[in-house]
Amino acid sequence: MEGPASSSAGAGDDLPGSGSGWPTGPDEVRGRLEKSGYLVDDGLAVACFLALRLHRPIFCEGDAGVGKTSLASALAEALDAPLIRLQCYEGIDASQALYDWDFPRQLLHLRAAEAAGVADADRLESELYGRRFLVARPLLRALETQPCVLLVDEVDRADDEFEAFLLELLSEYTVTIPELGTLRAQSPPVVVITSNRTREVHDALKRRCLYHWFDHPGFARELAIVRRRLPGVTARLAEQVTGLVQALRAEELVKPPGVAETIDWAQALDALGATEVDAELAVATLGAVLKYREDVERARGLDLAAMLSAPLGER
Repeated sequence: MEGPASSSAGAGDDLPGSGSGWPTGPDEVRGRLEKSGYLVDDGLAVACFLALRLHRPIFCEGDAGVGKTSLASALAEALDAPLIRLQCYEGIDASQALYDWDFPRQLLHLRAAEAAGVADADRLESELYGRRFLVARPLLRALETQPCVLLVDEVDRADDEFEAFLLELLSEYTVTIPELGTLRAQSPPVVVITSNRTREVHDALKRRCLYHWFDHPGFARELAIVRRRLPGVTARLAEQVTGLVQALRAEELVKPPGVAETIDWAQALDALGATEVDAELAVATLGAVLKYREDVERARGLDLAAMLSAPLGER
């Protein structure tokens, strides 16, 4: 089962799935991502290019809803490669992320072998722990799928032990399955790791990666994102919603809205048939953009009419 080592993959190798070689620079990466509907700034374009060129994971950190997870989806589309997602959660361990054995099928096979009078214990054990009964979890699938984009989402939800395991895997892109041997990725997957910073992730994992902090975008860039994602929404409505969200972020909220909430709000208003928004409609639809009772109550106490009448980009 052992394959060629991946650490020797050259920076000049063909870009996964593109058929046209590696991007020549950050501008080409930016162009491919924008064709996928994802707008990037200079820093992120450079980080993505270096991640592809150097075979290093990108560690994306920032508030929820600022586009970290969608970067992985956009990269997969831009590279014409499948996206494999590992959603982290409290208590996740290596077996849940890497591989497991299909116990029900193993048990059925064992019973069938017994009924058929199979007495060769070594043969039976070899069959039970053969590839046909192996359940590949996201990390193993990423090592076996060439090419692919691996998204390790919300790693801050996992514990230190899982971080250490992930660091070891990403250092060599190798995994050993005792019953089957060692598997090495023929070429490293493109890895995007995200964190909402609910806790500090260990420095060792960050050092293995290229780091990028995701800020909330400015008015012009956020408006461009909304217009690109929701081309059917009127320009006036997109501008008003973007301006209101920018203003709400300046308030002391439990959870400031991200770009995802801006898009959700504009989409909700468009679904109501609105071509523009006033204070009354904004209050009625706050649930599309704010997700905490305290934040909704605070927003209701604001002068939304004045915020809507402020010059665009200065709210």
